[in-house]
Parts: sequence; C-alpha cells; structure tokens
Amino acid sequence: MDKTGIIVVSLCVLLLGWWFVEQKKLAQQQEDYTRKHPVATAPAATNAASAPVTGTSNSAMTPVIIDPNAPEQTLGLTNAKARYTFTSRGGGLKRVDLLNYPQTISARWKSQGRPATNSVTSLNTLATVPALAVLGHPSLVGDGQFALTTLADGVRAEKTLPGGLRLVKEFHVSSNYLVNASVRLENTTDQPLILPAQEIVVGTATPMDADDNGQAEGAMWFDGKSAKDQPLASFLGGGCTRSAPKAEIIAGENNVVWAAAHNQFFALLAMPKDKAQQMVARPVSLPQFATVTATNTAGPRGIQTALVYAAGTLAAHATVEHQIVLFAGPKEYRTLADIGQQFQNRADDVMGFGGFMGFCAKPLLLAMNWLHDLTRLGYGWTIVLITVLIKLIFWPLTAASTRSMKRMQALAPEMAALKEKYKDDAQKQTAKTWELYKKHKVNPLSGCWPMLIQMPVFIGFFTMIRSAIELRGASFLWAADLSKPDTLFMIPGIDFPFNLLPLLMGGAMLWQSHLTPPSPGMDPTQQKMMRYMPLIFLVFLYNYSSGLALYWTVNNVLTIVQTKLTYRQKDPAAPAAPATNPALTPASKLKK
Repeated sequence: MDKTGIIVVSLCVLLLGWWFVEQKKLAQQQEDYTRKHPVATAPAATNAASAPVTGTSNSAMTPVIIDPNAPEQTLGLTNAKARYTFTSRGGGLKRVDLLNYPQTISARWKSQGRPATNSVTSLNTLATVPALAVLGHPSLVGDGQFALTTLADGVRAEKTLPGGLRLVKEFHVSSNYLVNASVRLENTTDQPLILPAQEIVVGTATPMDADDNGQAEGAMWFDGKSAKDQPLASFLGGGCTRSAPKAEIIAGENNVVWAAAHNQFFALLAMPKDKAQQMVARPVSLPQFATVTATNTAGPRGIQTALVYAAGTLAAHATVEHQIVLFAGPKEYRTLADIGQQFQNRADDVMGFGGFMGFCAKPLLLAMNWLHDLTRLGYGWTIVLITVLIKLIFWPLTAASTRSMKRMQALAPEMAALKEKYKDDAQKQTAKTWELYKKHKVNPLSGCWPMLIQMPVFIGFFTMIRSAIELRGASFLWAADLSKPDTLFMIPGIDFPFNLLPLLMGGAMLWQSHLTPPSPGMDPTQQKMMRYMPLIFLVFLYNYSSGLALYWTVNNVLTIVQTKLTYRQKDPAAPAAPATNPALTPASKLKK
C-alpha cells in the first residue's frame, strides 16, 4: 500500500474510533439523564379535593403521576389486526398488540440466549401512563383509579373525583387500527367548577427493542399548514449544538389538528374533532428491556405526547366533551393513506417523506411495493430487481459517460503536451484544451452527470429503507431482518458486530473505484483519495440497515459489469493513439 493509501486507511480508523467515543459519550449522557429522571414510582398521597386549582393558566402543567403500584383492572378487545388492553389505572389504553407484526430480535441477543419476551409488537408497552389518560392538576387525577365496564364494541371508563367532577371515557374499537374515543368532563354539583388545563395523553413513543437507540423517536404535530417533528435528541441536549436538555416542549396556539408519538416504524396518532389548544411532549425514562441484564446499562428513553385543552369554568351540571380518533398502528404508507382524510392527508409527514428526500423516497417505496405485489418475491429480491431496473434506466447515460471518460483517458498525453506548451498562457491553454475536447467529442463533465442524477435515487433509497416497515422482519439469504444490520455474530472480546453485507459493499465500491479512470489533470493525491472513499462509506454505513447495503452492493456490482462491457466495446469516436508519446517529446519541438 502506498503512502496515500496508508493515510486514508488511518483516517478511516480514526473516524471509526471517533464514532466509538461519541457513542460512549451519548451513552453517558443517556445514563445521566436516566439517573436524574428515574422511572416513575408511586406518588405521595394527595388530597385532590383540597388541592389548589389554578384556572387562569392555559399552559401545560407538570402532570401528576398515576400510581403504578395501585390495584389494576384490565379489559381486552381483539379484532383481526390488534389486541387492545384497557386499564383502570388512568382509565386509558395500556397497550396495543399488533397481531400482524411479530417482534424481531437481532443475532446479538439470540447469541446470548435471551429471546424476545413477546411474540408480537406492542405499542405503549413500557410506558407507565396509558394513552388517552387525563393528566394535569391533581384535581383531574385523584387516585387515578377508574371503573371499567364492557360495551358492545368497546370499553367505558368512569370516575367521580372528590370535588364533584366526573370523568367518563368511551372507547370504540374500529378498523384500520383506529379507536374512536370520547372524553367527557361532567360537573355533578350545583355550583360552577374551575376546570384546570387538561392534558389528554396521545401515548408514549418507545424504542422497538434493545437495539433501537431511539434516534427515530419523535413527537409530531400538525397546525393545519405544516407538520413539525421533535426528535428525542431535541430533549436530551448535547450533540453538535451542545444545547441544554429540555424537560418539555410545548407548541401550538389553538391550532393543533393532530399530534403523534412515533418511533421508526409505529405511531400513536390522536386526531381530535376540534382543534386542541396546544401540544406538549416530555422525555420519560422507561424500564429496561428483558433481554438486557447488565446493571450498568442506561435504560431506554421515550417521548410522552399529549393534547392540551384550555382551563376554564364548568357551569353547574354542564358537560364538556372531547372527541378523538386514535390511530395505533404501523407507519405503513398504504394504511396511512386509507385513513388520510382524518388527519388532513399527511401520510407523507408521518412517514418522514418531507422535503427533497421524501420526493424521491415516496416513488421508490410505491415502486418497491408494486413490484413485490406483482412478482410475489421476497423484499430482498425485490430490492435486487428494482436496483437492476434502475440501472437499466440509467444504462445509456452511464455508458456514454464511461465512453467519454475513456476518450479523455486516451487524450491524456495530448493534454499534457498542451499544458507544457502553453504553461505561460493559461487563457490560451484553456481554449486549446476545449478545442481538443470538441474535436474528439469529449465532454469533461460527462463523468459527473450520472453520479449527480443517481444521487437523488441513493438518497431516496436511504430515506425509504429507513421508513419502510415492509422491510422489518423481511429476510434475505443470511440477513434475518432487512431493516437492521445483517449481524452474523458478535466478535468475542470487543463485543463488536460482524456485518457481512457492508463489507461486501465496501469491497465492491473499492473495486469499482479502481476500474474508473481518473480525470486527466487531476492531482495524483486526489485520485488516490477518491479511490479510498469506499472505506469512509463503510465506516458510516456499517451499522445501517442491511437493505441499504444490499441495494448499494448490487448497484456497484452492476456498475462494475457495465464498466467492463463498455471498455471492451470499440468506440468509433475514440481518438487514435499518437505515434509518439507527447509527454516525452522535448519541449523545444513542441513549441515549433
């Protein structure tokens, strides 16, 4: 390996080491946050009837925690897609089991003999507060215990508070992962009651498993014009911005159309009939996953999201009711499109398809699903097929670029001669060089166009694969889950995953870079640096999903095949080789 290669490899090793250090720092930040915000325990007894009520503030308040150790009654309802468990603690939806989405577990935990605890994916499972619980002032919570009764197609939760306020909730399970809910606050007294600001919990975004670092968790809301997403990093602080941690984020001014708590592939999304005043989101610490037994490992974090309704006065025997449709299910584009009218057709926002990257990702997702439905192939083979089709579409452009680069390579001696001949006249040197290009029909920018045109496709794949729940649990050859790295085993001693597909991807990229001729005039050091760029890609994509590594590997192999075929074909427009090498011709003869 030459000097440049040693430098590049050393830089890649340093980048990998920097990544490990940053992960350690992030883990320490998370551990510090968990220590300062422990998992909720039973609160001290509070006399809700005598607690002071502030009815003038419309902002969100620090909610009273529901006692997680109190006696609990649960009722369950099941349909074809989900199992809903309602709890008397808070009178809400404790968890949703998605029957069509098995729980996945990586080779890391399988190798340690700790299988998944649940057979299906569950939403809100680790949270101590149920979805659609009413929080806020103690007078709205009391002891947190509701009486549950079964309805024909749902559950009723009822509670009368010491001050005479009655909370009545009804939940009616519908299709498409929807629950139609009503939350009524009834004044049972002969006197007006001051009603504090109420928080109706949407749910808690939780990691999907022990391998989920929570970076895809977020609290999202829509104001009628645009959707905003607050990721977990917005609350933890630190990072590149070095911002301080946030205990809560409050947004909205009587314009909250819907709010959601989501992770990478699933969402709890509340769509009120009437706009809520605000949305509030708070980071919460969660119990550790059953697969993790290490005592020194920081627990997972979640984001609890709630709709906020304004404080006010409730007249004697009056009632205020909030009607909410709750979606608790997968972030699957076709499913979200089916219920789109209920949340202003914002499926693209929920999927993370906003902006330019989403513009490319959405067509790729639709095309992948169409090919999968048409061919009935697995999603791994579907990725291979769509990669081949994209390569065929770009084949003429790439072939023309390769031929042009081949011609430029043949012109390298003449260009070197021109550079030597007109080294004292840069303007004339440029003019003569362009004349040479025109004579031999060479476009020096042709090598960049295929890369620039295909880059949105790569970015689109990057975004699409990150959001496509279809790839979750989909296997291909040795990859058990295309939405995760294809970890074959953990390297003993360093507890580092051995992921094969990224290594194949890096090898294919390295091979391709050595087949691509360098542009004439490019500095030799830059040429060598470009050839070792695959190592940098390998570092940053090593722990990304195997679906992306599969796409990039197949794309690189096809590019190698195309390059070899193009170079074997005779190019009629190629310049004839000079009889002598101008680069070796004396400068005195060239000037004649």
